[in-house]
Amino acid sequence: MATRTRATRGGPLAGLPKPLRDEVERLGRADIMVGIPSFKNAATIGYVVRAAHAGLVQYFPDLRPILVNADAGSPDGTQRVVVETEPPDYIEEILLVRPRNRLQRMSLTYPEVDGVGGKGAALRTLFRIARALEVQALVVVDSDLRSIGPEWIELLAGPILKGGFDYVTPLYARHKFDGTITNTVTYPLTRALYGLRIRQPIGGDFGVSGDLVAHYLEQDDWTPEVSRFGIDIWMTVNAIAGGFAVCQARLGAKVHDPKDPGTDLGPMFGQVVATALRLAERHDDRWLGVQGSRDVPAYGFERLVDPPPLDVDAARLQETFRAAPAEHGATWTLALGRELAAAVGRLAGKRGDFRFPDETWARVVYGAVLAHRHGVVPDEGLIAALVPLYFGRVASHVRETAELSGDEAEAVVERQARAFESVKPEFVERWRAGS
Repeated sequence: MATRTRATRGGPLAGLPKPLRDEVERLGRADIMVGIPSFKNAATIGYVVRAAHAGLVQYFPDLRPILVNADAGSPDGTQRVVVETEPPDYIEEILLVRPRNRLQRMSLTYPEVDGVGGKGAALRTLFRIARALEVQALVVVDSDLRSIGPEWIELLAGPILKGGFDYVTPLYARHKFDGTITNTVTYPLTRALYGLRIRQPIGGDFGVSGDLVAHYLEQDDWTPEVSRFGIDIWMTVNAIAGGFAVCQARLGAKVHDPKDPGTDLGPMFGQVVATALRLAERHDDRWLGVQGSRDVPAYGFERLVDPPPLDVDAARLQETFRAAPAEHGATWTLALGRELAAAVGRLAGKRGDFRFPDETWARVVYGAVLAHRHGVVPDEGLIAALVPLYFGRVASHVRETAELSGDEAEAVVERQARAFESVKPEFVERWRAGS
């Protein structure tokens, strides 16, 4: 009882609504927790809950499990679906496994962080609950998944509970046009800066050790972007910078609600990139001396799967890029310098099929890191000016890989990542010189 009282009065639950604190205090402790952030996912979250429950029963029958849904106040009954999904007996009967401990289940509306809500705010509440319950492993999965199976829980928690890892990132089989922010920014930049080939640093589904959860809660750099979609890259970089052991889990195909770069990903791009730029400055002691990159251990059996097709309107993306110099040309010059700004301006002026060279794109991203550091452009204006450049880079990638297989398209992404590594010494020289 003493431990639970400390958690309520001054520990990770301090400041949360009293009914939530009381419920966590009633639960006491757990060994493994599955967290599911959600907003208007009534159509899919029941399946995610069933799969997670089955994974806990099948792979961790001796542990004390809990499943927590952190919802943003969905009006479609998402929380009701979580609570009313099939009772435990159903899972046990289909798996022929009887666990030692019954699954505890919670669904709550998470509080905003300093007036800002979003995925990161949901995860912060999940971190606080996991810390209060003293879990050994926290697994977080998206609420719109259609491809999750029970084995995902083992693949994301197993490396922590069995292998001594602290952070498990997903390794998906994705369509060549899916994950454009990952492919163009977070993968090549994270790899080049920190020297680790973490293929999905903002994958959305992951495993975290209890020690790393505590580390996250100790950080003092929580921003509005982190309360939204900046959370995933924040988690990855803070795990690396904190010296925690990182691995990847082969999850197969990720089937979820598709997002078109031109219509759905603009705000997400801004939140992710703003966070990545700030973290690069905060942790420059961790990457200035890093040269090249190395593979990160991968857990789980390789899966031969074909992800579902995805259409991207490359012509519309390119048109947005082509129109951008009129609005953002002056910002490009301030942030990137005259020579690079002129180069991307010439690319924007091209019609039809065009290519955005790997090295040019790498210099654009590095230039944004430098511009953020020196404050030559307000962050909001800098991110706004980067969005059409991102659209142009994605349009180029779509056109270049349109007739390629998935493996051949992946080779193009790897080529780009090597370009980031080759340009890094030039970037480091400018960083050290303060230019």
